[in-house]
Amino acid sequence: MTKLYDMVEASFTGILRTIIIVILVFYAVKFLLRLFAPVIVQQVVKKAEQNFYQQQQQYSQQQHNTNNKQEKAAEKKKVGEYIDYEEID
Repeated sequence: MTKLYDMVEASFTGILRTIIIVILVFYAVKFLLRLFAPVIVQQVVKKAEQNFYQQQQQYSQQQHNTNNKQEKAAEKKKVGEYIDYEEID
């Protein structure tokens, strides 16, 4: 049982090694983000632009379809000119 506790103890070199690894990983991630961030942002903006364009197209198609339906309904209502006739005795 005492051997188990001896193995769990942290050594100074182990702590120092862990701190160095954490710092190296931090700077590596920071470097990679600076390298790839412009490409990622460009792709996100491009995708948002495409979505916006598609939504505009869908909206304009809906407006066009609505206008066509209203015009057809108005055409159906135009039957002709109504004339009132009076009976002559």
